[in-house]
Amino acid sequence: MALPLSLGIAVASGAPVMAGLIAAVVGGVVAGLIGGSPLQVSGPAAGLTVVVAELVTNFGWKVTCAITVGAGILQILFGVSRIATAALGIAPVVVHAMLAGIGITIALQQIHVLLGGKSKSSALANISELPERIGDISWADASIGIIVIVVMVGWKFLPARARKIPGPLAAIALATALAAALNLDVERVRLDGNFFDAISLPELPHGNWGGFVLGVLTVALIASVESLLSAVAVDKMHDGPRSRFNRELIGQGSANMTSGLLGGLPVTGVIVRSTANVAAGARTRWSAVLHGVWIFVFAVFLTALVEQIPLAALAGLLVVIGMQLVKLAHMKTALRTGDLWVYGVTVVSVVFLNLLEGVAIGLALAVALVLWRVIRVEINAGPSAVGESGEWLIAVRGSLSFLSMPRLNSALGKVPDNVPVTLEFDVDFLDHAASEMISDWVRAREATGNEVTVIERGRARIEHAPLAPPRRHTGGIIGLTPWRSQRIPLDDKAVADVPASLRSIMAGVTDYHREHADVLRGHLQDVVDYQQPDAFFLTCADSRIMPNIITSSGPGDLFTVRNVGNIVGGPNGGAESIEAALDFAINEVGVGAVVVCGHSSCGAMRAVLDDRRGRELSSDATSSSPIRSWLAQAEPSRTALQLGHPAGRSAARMGFNDVDQLAVVNVAKQVEILSRHHLVGRAAAEARLRIIGLYFDIRTAQVYEVSQTGIHLAGVGHHVSGLLDREVARTSPSESV
Repeated sequence: MALPLSLGIAVASGAPVMAGLIAAVVGGVVAGLIGGSPLQVSGPAAGLTVVVAELVTNFGWKVTCAITVGAGILQILFGVSRIATAALGIAPVVVHAMLAGIGITIALQQIHVLLGGKSKSSALANISELPERIGDISWADASIGIIVIVVMVGWKFLPARARKIPGPLAAIALATALAAALNLDVERVRLDGNFFDAISLPELPHGNWGGFVLGVLTVALIASVESLLSAVAVDKMHDGPRSRFNRELIGQGSANMTSGLLGGLPVTGVIVRSTANVAAGARTRWSAVLHGVWIFVFAVFLTALVEQIPLAALAGLLVVIGMQLVKLAHMKTALRTGDLWVYGVTVVSVVFLNLLEGVAIGLALAVALVLWRVIRVEINAGPSAVGESGEWLIAVRGSLSFLSMPRLNSALGKVPDNVPVTLEFDVDFLDHAASEMISDWVRAREATGNEVTVIERGRARIEHAPLAPPRRHTGGIIGLTPWRSQRIPLDDKAVADVPASLRSIMAGVTDYHREHADVLRGHLQDVVDYQQPDAFFLTCADSRIMPNIITSSGPGDLFTVRNVGNIVGGPNGGAESIEAALDFAINEVGVGAVVVCGHSSCGAMRAVLDDRRGRELSSDATSSSPIRSWLAQAEPSRTALQLGHPAGRSAARMGFNDVDQLAVVNVAKQVEILSRHHLVGRAAAEARLRIIGLYFDIRTAQVYEVSQTGIHLAGVGHHVSGLLDREVARTSPSESV
């Protein structure tokens, strides 16, 4: 694959043909040995074709080689300074558009060569002179190019066995064989001497040093970004070692220095070759190195064969490769994410200006779009739908700064005289300028006798803006505002009216109404008149357990029952409430799962585990103490732990203490009891619901899944892994079975 690509890119760049092979050899060997991406293959890439062609036109070939050396030095400095990952900060839509623009430019250039002519100096010239070229077409060249295009496009539809041969190699080989067999009069590749004769030292320019420095910077940046993005893509294709980006830049810089010193094209990581490398089963960096060795063998010993390749065949190859850089998936993504304008403007700028200016324009537009999205504020003004007749409501949501003052002033100016106004602010950012403007407008309005009500739902407050520099206020999870760390101040009358024991909770209700009610109201709209929860959730009454938080669920998702120790109990154990809840959840509501959730540092389990208390429970289960009577139902869990229950052993291996081991075993036992329960067991046997055990570790805030054989981290991926582990346990003659 690399041989025809290297030749084609050299031709398209206006460089000596051997320069492409030199770059391929150096990219494979030097970047392969030094670079930080083990399975990435480097060499001349289509992404720099337009830039190199412009440099060759402006400076000549040997100065272009010096620019390549300078770019390599700069890349090494990038790697040594450990800023490689900063290059990944470029918006992906700009990178995708850059590649699409390069692809279109290459296709426009090479279509002229495919038709038997010469490519023009600009995309506009290539487009404007295309009708004339079509009128003077060389059918021999066009036939060869079309054959290559047809083979390349149709190659992916062949059987997998045939596709082991790379499509580009098959297409070029077929076109070359046909041209030779039919003795077609087509222009062929010309190699200026052999591989070693093509090696030449670079030269410095005699002037235009500003353009020289700009060329070094351009080649270094584009080669670095393309190599790093390719390395990221290659990492997603295999399970081997991950790329080390700073080392990869050092390797790419070393390859570019070497290639430039020997008279080769600039080198980058190439996703096409790297994909082929991974697909072929590569495991180490020696695959890339040997690719360079094989290119060297062809370039030194098979030059006569290379010179049989028609230029139209390489043009057809480059047309296909160029159009493959224009991906419909990238356009669809840009459309969905609202970045289509950035994509389109970048593509047009790259095609009709140049690569550097196109990328710069695209980045500027992307930054402007992000800035607009971040600072924009939603302002709605009009008569209120509720309240007194004629009342106006101005609702402001988002980030309110001096940039939004013209829109806000316009909205405030629409309010008629002599009507009450409500200003509702739900903002996460508010600066002094906006605060001052609002305060002045309210004072002026009230001075004329008009009523103004200000409601602040967001965390950024008007009175705070003049006191400190503005900052973004992010809202927390609803309900996660501990009273002991944050109390809502109440006025004197409110404090007098609320008993001391209720002040914290009533302050919390006040905070809820002010901060969260409006948000929660939207989540409750679908469950106002009925509930359809997914699961029956039995957990402990402990105040630290938050079922909806640890399951990321909302209103209407969980049918929750809580008791001391998350115990199912039995008919004689005072569990009528759980019986009723199970009956209602399964037969009336129709839940699909029953969940038992225990937790660490459980006071109930500590009481059960206590030896003295344990003896009392076993001998005095009818004690008048309600808690003792209830916890007696957890005695089977303590016995199971002492007998070495697998879930307890699994928890012990994870470093859980005795109390937490018992909490895990208790969950497993309650799941076992539920599986035999006359309501739950029947529904489970009929595949109407599933039973599962969970365990919440308070210290790490992690949720584990508990089974009869052990405990493992819960979640979709972890759950699948656990199921597989249990299947293995069932089929293996192990002790755990």
